[in-house]
Amino acid sequence: MKCVIRVVAIVLIGSFFVGTAMAAEEKAGLDPSVKQMIALAAGFGIAIAAFGGALGQARGIASALDGIARNPGASGKIVTPMIIGLAMIESLVIYSLVVSLLLIFKL
Repeated sequence: MKCVIRVVAIVLIGSFFVGTAMAAEEKAGLDPSVKQMIALAAGFGIAIAAFGGALGQARGIASALDGIARNPGASGKIVTPMIIGLAMIESLVIYSLVVSLLLIFKL
């Protein structure tokens, strides 16, 4: 119950700042050096996310295959959670791609 109260409190506090953010005036344009840094940050973000996702997926698959090798009868119980885990890892990489694209196209 305490967790629910905390989440509701955070949402209510955050909703007060949304109006301020939406009412802010937009600047005429960004400095070219800022645009370059945003593009660089987006590129590094994708690279780090892809590297981390690949390591996580490799470790998950290696562990699943190790478990199947030790007990071939449990392969049906191991494969489904492994696929779900791989999808979750890949979704984090896709979220990083979306954030990077939002940064790039906001320029």
